[in-house]
Amino acid sequence: MAFAAALIGGYPIFKEAFENIVEQKMTMELSMTIALVSALAIGEFFTALVITVFVLAAEVLEGLTVGRGRRAIQELIDFLPRIVLVRRDHKVLEIPSENLQPGDTVVVKPGSRIPVDGLVLGGRSFVEQAAITGEAMPVEKLPGDPVYAGTINQSGALEVEAQKLGRDTTFGRIIEAVERAEKSRAPIQKTADRLAGYLVYFALGAAVLTFFITHNIRSTISVVIVAGACGIAAGTPLAILGAIGRAAHHGAIVKGGLYLEALAAVDTVLLDKTGTSTFGTPQILEVVSSDGFDIKEILAAASIAERKSEHPLAKAIMAKAAELGVPLAEPEDFSYTPGRGIRVTYGGEEILVGSRVHLMERAVKGIPVHNPENNGDGRGGVSEVDVARDGRMLGTIRIADVLRPEAKSAVAAMRAMGLKTILLSGDAQDVTTFVGCELGVDESVGELLPEQKATRVKELRGKNRKVAMVGDGINDAPALVEANVGVAMGSGTDVARESADVILIGSDLSKFVETLRLARRCRAIIMQNFAGTLLVDSVGVGMAAFGFLNPLLAAFIHVSSEMAFILNSTRLLPRGDHRG
Repeated sequence: MAFAAALIGGYPIFKEAFENIVEQKMTMELSMTIALVSALAIGEFFTALVITVFVLAAEVLEGLTVGRGRRAIQELIDFLPRIVLVRRDHKVLEIPSENLQPGDTVVVKPGSRIPVDGLVLGGRSFVEQAAITGEAMPVEKLPGDPVYAGTINQSGALEVEAQKLGRDTTFGRIIEAVERAEKSRAPIQKTADRLAGYLVYFALGAAVLTFFITHNIRSTISVVIVAGACGIAAGTPLAILGAIGRAAHHGAIVKGGLYLEALAAVDTVLLDKTGTSTFGTPQILEVVSSDGFDIKEILAAASIAERKSEHPLAKAIMAKAAELGVPLAEPEDFSYTPGRGIRVTYGGEEILVGSRVHLMERAVKGIPVHNPENNGDGRGGVSEVDVARDGRMLGTIRIADVLRPEAKSAVAAMRAMGLKTILLSGDAQDVTTFVGCELGVDESVGELLPEQKATRVKELRGKNRKVAMVGDGINDAPALVEANVGVAMGSGTDVARESADVILIGSDLSKFVETLRLARRCRAIIMQNFAGTLLVDSVGVGMAAFGFLNPLLAAFIHVSSEMAFILNSTRLLPRGDHRG
């Protein structure tokens, strides 16, 4: 009965061993088959049966564990609703999401996930879209505003025109990127497979040597059984899968295990300035009153003058005026002097906006005596725009491209990890230096053309530095390609995202730091599995050869160590957090 049970139970092992022989691959299933046949040949039927049970139990547990990793990807796919509400022929119908057509009007109730990328046709609500854009706070949506699949409608009902469906949506592209990454093989995974094969050869060689020296068949079988490389053969891809899945859940899409491994080795991070470390659009830092004038009064005068201007600083002023509810007015005439500023008239009064020199040339009263040479050119990263009305100085508006709120802490975290950080920009050197000091980077390099950024990456790689380049624009694409790992901000251009190996959903640098930590942790876990397997196999083969292990104990050590290493890898699997 034991003989029959061992043969029947061992069928999956024998089948896989035969397939491996055909493919000329040396695997643990082949060594287990040799051990089982040997045990049966010498009449150790019960031993063979117990070994079969142990090995099959290990295979089942391994399958369940790896299946959990696969489900981490499936959970992303199941993130979108399966049933949606559609308005057709003046009726609201409930249909499967796969039956949606571009141009359909989708009704999204409060608390529901939006199933498509599209534009709001009707309704007003706040939408939580952190999983796509990285924005922490819900964003108000009005007719004409874009919405994304996978985001959550929080308050009012929305009617959305479906423009992109399924795999074509932003969320769908994220899923595809994760799936491609899951199927890719990192170099360390190939190393694990080779090591597993070498360990089988080692076990079989040690078994032959044991038999010639001891002539003890039980010790020989124990040597074959105790050596196991399944822990690294299955644990390595599981760790990589878990790290890629967890990175996706935390807002970073790693395009493959190759790039995850390269990320773990990075020792230098190059950061683009505009749009990556900063918001990329000028914003008002403060409004300084010259003689007790109200901030709204200063902004009202400035917004009248800047109404017809296309200057980036004008957009910052207009945006701040709108934010504070300052009424907009049209100037009666408009003139612009390059390098100086703007002159308009409104209600019979002259309004001047621009540099300090511009106001002095017009004999404006009340100009502060400090810094008379200010030209509002952005030196030190801050541009100062002076405002005067009816011959009197009202105040100064200080404008800068401000740092992203998480950028400084992200750079500090990178430096704490021992990484060298360098800020690159096409902006003037003094502006780049100022921003670099604010960020706390090791080095700041300005006045770089796109090809010069790529050259900078080449130079660092020529010095054996492992470089990650983080950027968001078309001008960053050459450097992203040249780097060991190119990282694109999700809010950046399509060119940058296509050129990159890692995409950050939204524009949060802290997600890059978390991905770096995940990559390093993944590498550490794989190395722990490598070292543990070599130690257990070496000690186990030695004990078995000298008769300290019988076949049953050898099988127990084989299975328990294999599961220990596989469970070690499962620590990287995501915990079901979808918040991005």
